[in-house]
Amino acid sequence: MVIMFDVAKYNREAWEKQVQEGNKWTIPASEEEIAEIRVTRKPGIYLTPTKLVPESWLGQLQGKKVLCLASGGGQQGPRLAAAGAVVTVFDNCPGQLEKDEFVAKRDHLSIAIQQGDMRDLSCFPDETFDLIVHPVSNCFVDNIRIVWKEAFRVLKYGGVLISGFNNPNFYIFDLNKWDNEKVFEVKYKIPYSDLEQLPKDELARRQAAKEPMEWAHTLADQIGGQTDVGFHILGFYEDNSGWGDLLDPYIDTFIATKAKKPPCKEH
Repeated sequence: MVIMFDVAKYNREAWEKQVQEGNKWTIPASEEEIAEIRVTRKPGIYLTPTKLVPESWLGQLQGKKVLCLASGGGQQGPRLAAAGAVVTVFDNCPGQLEKDEFVAKRDHLSIAIQQGDMRDLSCFPDETFDLIVHPVSNCFVDNIRIVWKEAFRVLKYGGVLISGFNNPNFYIFDLNKWDNEKVFEVKYKIPYSDLEQLPKDELARRQAAKEPMEWAHTLADQIGGQTDVGFHILGFYEDNSGWGDLLDPYIDTFIATKAKKPPCKEH
């Protein structure tokens, strides 16, 4: 008998726990930060842990329709709204969206809030947004090619998608071996899935602790998946974790891309 695993439901509950525990991606922008952005019009947002998104990737934000995709937490959305954008925050986790609602109410920002799965943007018509901001989050779903397809659909022609995601090389190692013995041991293959590759006892432990389930997608799916649906990649940078992950001294394990939907239909 095949037991279906509801990815969205499980990780929604897992991220509710992350909100309660104060994960860094659940800490909203301060009142002082929002006030400064209103003056400078520079939102200072992140797609990856430590490097600011280049201003050139965002362009002129005043009046621009922006979708913060799987990007709740009271961080990117309020900052972009304070810089003049017309913002919709879309996230799977109600607790994350409450952070955006809190900042919007506190600082009198107009932000539309929508709960949902990043793989299903059917609540939005075609060609709705000028810009999609998608920080590191697609490691929490099993199929990212549908994310790119949906993002392409809801972007206007000439619109831009900026994304952050994990380099899959991080996931090949046995993290328990590293934590306990400081030993690099290659154990897992890419594409990687917690559900399919973790030992049963470790998987049971993580699920009992309500830790988010993760997937490591190939770069063919992360970058090639964008170009395959029609995006043109215009920008790229790498970043490290900023908190001392095992590979930080050796290689950056986060990637950011800027992709553009062509200005008209390509035949």
